[in-house]
Amino acid sequence: MEMKTYNPNYIKSCIAEIRLLISDSEEHLTDETVHERIKEYVFSDKKAQCCSHKENIALAQRIFLSLRKEMDILQPYIDDKSISEIMVNGKDDIFIERHGKIERVPVHFDSNEDLEELIRRISAKVRREINELNPIVDARLSDGSRVHAVYKNIALNGPILTIRKFPDKVMDMEDLIENETLTPEIAVFLEKLVKAGYNCFVCGGTSSGKTTLLNVLTKAIPIGDRVVVIEDSAELQIEQVENIVRMECRNANVQGKGQVDMSQLVKASLRMRPDRIIVGEVRGAETEALLNALNTGHSGSLSTGHGNSIEGMLKRLEAMYMQAVDFPVEAIRSQITEGIDIMIHMSRMKDGSRKITEIAELTGMEEGKIKVNLLFRYSAGWTGNKMVKTEKLSMAGFEEVI
Repeated sequence: MEMKTYNPNYIKSCIAEIRLLISDSEEHLTDETVHERIKEYVFSDKKAQCCSHKENIALAQRIFLSLRKEMDILQPYIDDKSISEIMVNGKDDIFIERHGKIERVPVHFDSNEDLEELIRRISAKVRREINELNPIVDARLSDGSRVHAVYKNIALNGPILTIRKFPDKVMDMEDLIENETLTPEIAVFLEKLVKAGYNCFVCGGTSSGKTTLLNVLTKAIPIGDRVVVIEDSAELQIEQVENIVRMECRNANVQGKGQVDMSQLVKASLRMRPDRIIVGEVRGAETEALLNALNTGHSGSLSTGHGNSIEGMLKRLEAMYMQAVDFPVEAIRSQITEGIDIMIHMSRMKDGSRKITEIAELTGMEEGKIKVNLLFRYSAGWTGNKMVKTEKLSMAGFEEVI
């Protein structure tokens, strides 16, 4: 319901007066009771007499959300299970993603200050600070949703808030098949690779479904394996593994101390006797630590990264490795092809759907370059190329998979 633009100070005064009226019993009142009292107040106020019934209902709802709901006017969209992302571009421009489609919603914050206050509340709840000196914050809500906020001093169109929601129901391989993200043949193929202990790397663009696929692939991990999960912000939902260690990066405090980055966590994981290491996403210098870990006998590991294609992701891995150490390119490529067995590329299509578009095997080096054995391409299907590295499949008791 779109609401008439009221003076923000008027809404604040309404909230203050209503809070005084119900302060003695507010915490014991149900939402329905509070909502009814707010409507009574709004319709009895003299300013409301010049407004339509619909506008006053909208005003009452606005005051109720500010008074009782943690996420203010965004709460209905947080509660809506069909919405996967909420994008706030300043106080007036709010968009959502529903079923892969982006749409604008007819609500707005009364002022940039109200939006900033919401961002500060979110940050404080997860012990983060956002201000002009620390204008960017990444956080995770109690329900697992991922929050990214940018302060107004570097966002030209006002404070920016992005909330990536995650479904209550953890998706499985059948869901991906139903959504046509992959085919039943690809599902069987990938599950066998994970069970057999192949190191798989999922790449793709923003919101292409990388984390969702990674989460589904973890379901193929044998229940008795010891798994160490390392993430920048915890997103993965691994339920079937009992022996699991979960670690999350930590930002520095306002004094610039206390930071724990991905590289440190990867190195720490090697002392935890992991059977498998899962790194939610590699973005920089931690690539060197991860590839070193994969080259020390840790098979069956999974990770993701941003890349436009498999070839593009391989080049990014080289560049990110060199952020950590000055190393010859050929030696880095050798580390990549020895550490990673399978590359999987995902894309978000024009209709909003997510699909696996490429699967390739890294088979070694040739003339100083990584040899890529393309197994599947979305536009053409299976290429007919046979897997070269079949030792792990044989040891796991699997016959030829393609």
